[in-house]
Amino acid sequence: MIDDPEGLVRAAQRGDTLAMNELLDGLAPYVGRICGPIALADGPDATQEALIAVFRGVRRLENPAALFGWVRAIAVREAVRVARRRQRQVPADLSEVPAPDDPQLAVQVQDVLARLSPEHRAVLVLRDLEGMDEQAAAAVLEVPTGTAKSRLHRARASFRKAWGS
Repeated sequence: MIDDPEGLVRAAQRGDTLAMNELLDGLAPYVGRICGPIALADGPDATQEALIAVFRGVRRLENPAALFGWVRAIAVREAVRVARRRQRQVPADLSEVPAPDDPQLAVQVQDVLARLSPEHRAVLVLRDLEGMDEQAAAAVLEVPTGTAKSRLHRARASFRKAWGS
């Protein structure tokens, strides 16, 4: 985790290479947690693309206190873009659903997530992993609140349907 994110941002904006490296190293796990569930197998690529966008845009960040919200928006945008670009629709065999304590459960969840569109995975990550409400998720996704709500509804319905098949 980053000890002084605002100070690092300001130093990076002034051209301090060490501060930029520390900032990007500190943000990498956070960005990875957002990109992974959206871009799935391409999560590392999406994470790298997001960190490159942060590197290129940090000088234009007007409010260093808004760093994590700004980075979250970039990570979601890049993860959706990478997933859309390299979208893979590989049907999963869910004939035997594991017990909740079975280590295969995470693999099965990933298989079901792979069936969803990147936009649906993005709204699920923002709502169910990041804990955002519909308005905040809509702002990050740059869509109207109603669109975020309907995507969330369809994503959850699709997830349930895929899980049950």
